[in-house]
Parts: sequence; C-alpha cells; structure tokens
Amino acid sequence: SMVFNFVTNSRISGITSVNSKNAHISLYGCHKVSIDNIKITAPYQSPNTDGIKIGDSKGIKITHSSIGTGDDCIALLSGSTNINVTDVTCGPGHGISVGSLGRYANERNVHGLAVRNCTFRGTTNGVRIKTWASPQANVASGFTFENIFMSNVENPIVIDQMYCPHGSCNQKITSNVQIKDVTYRNIWGTSSTKVAVNFQCSKTFPCENIVLQDIYLVHNGRDGAATSSCNFVDGDSYGTQKPPSCL
Repeated sequence: SMVFNFVTNSRISGITSVNSKNAHISLYGCHKVSIDNIKITAPYQSPNTDGIKIGDSKGIKITHSSIGTGDDCIALLSGSTNINVTDVTCGPGHGISVGSLGRYANERNVHGLAVRNCTFRGTTNGVRIKTWASPQANVASGFTFENIFMSNVENPIVIDQMYCPHGSCNQKITSNVQIKDVTYRNIWGTSSTKVAVNFQCSKTFPCENIVLQDIYLVHNGRDGAATSSCNFVDGDSYGTQKPPSCL
C-alpha cells in the first residue's frame, strides 16, 4: 500500500500496484495532487482492496489509468472537494464511489466531483453515492458523471442511503446526509440487472436536484427490459431516457 499524507503540488505517475493488502493508494490531507498513467490490479473477490482512496483532500486529478480490484476503484471519503477523474477504466471492482458517508461523528462535507470519459467493465456498481442510515449529518453535493460507458455492470447508476454492507444496521434510522446537485449525463451501455438506475434516498433528507440527461442503459439479461427505481428524490430528466426515468 502507498500512503500519501499532507502532500501538496505533486504528481504520481507510471506506477503499477498489484495485490495490495489494503487500499493500493491512499491520499489524506493532500492538495493539488495529480495521478496519471497508473495500473492497479487485485482479485475481484479480495476485500478492502480499494484502488484509490481519498479523504480530506482537494484539487486531486486522476487521469489515464486502469483500476481493477475487489473493492471500490476510487472512493471519495469525508472532506474530499474538487476531485476530477478522467479517462479511467474500472473493472473488476465496486465502481467509483462517493462514501460511504455518515457512519462516524464529525465527518466533513464532500463537494465537487467530476467523473468524465470513463469505462466500467463487469463491476458491481458504476457510479455510486453511499451513506449509512445513521444520525450523523453532513452534505454531499456538486457531482457530475458524464460520458461514461457501462459494460455488464450490476448497478450502473445508484444512490444508496441505506448502506449496510454487513446487515447489522438499525433499519428504523434514516440517513442524515443531504445529497444534492448531482448530474448524470450521456451514460450508456449494459446493465446485468433489471434496475439500471436506482435512487434510494433518505426519507429525512430527500435527494435534491438530481438530473438525468441522455441515459441509454439496456438490460442484457432475459428477465425483461431495464427499469428505474426512485424513493425520496427530487429532480428532472432530459433527452433520451432508457430506461424510462422515475424522476
């Protein structure tokens, strides 16, 4: 594992990381760091092998890279702001994730993520925002996911505000993380499950200003066409909408 703490005005380039015991590259408290032309690989069944994990950092750019792991290809955690991801291929793995958020006290807001011109192949998720159902409050806002190709992805577009990976959560509590100002634009490809667009937001703090524009995702299975599912979400849809938008 490579850990970069409180690094400023730096570049990480041309690195290959194989079978890390935990996250391959971790950035904490970093500012203006560029990551490019890296390759990260780990078995698809290996737990906690995130490709790049970012926390309390700003002005991070990730470009021209390939990431395949047993966990998130890229994860944005508490305090991440102004993160740009461009021309990254993800797979296998759990996709590019904001979060998880809201599990611990004193977490900081996450704002400003742009994911553009990326490809997801055989991942369990595509672009995902995940928050715990807990009383911890913060805001996740200002995200753009644009020009993205999905190939055989289980959950191409997903917001999950009842995130509970180990099944031991109090289901009577709803998430206090406010998700708002999120745009999904020009996303196409195939979903390996019927629900290709899945927004499960908080009853206490419903998602606000969620925008879908020119979405074309088809189900590659035999049990029917792709669908959308929305709960506690407010937003709009424009242009092509396949599956039909639930906004």
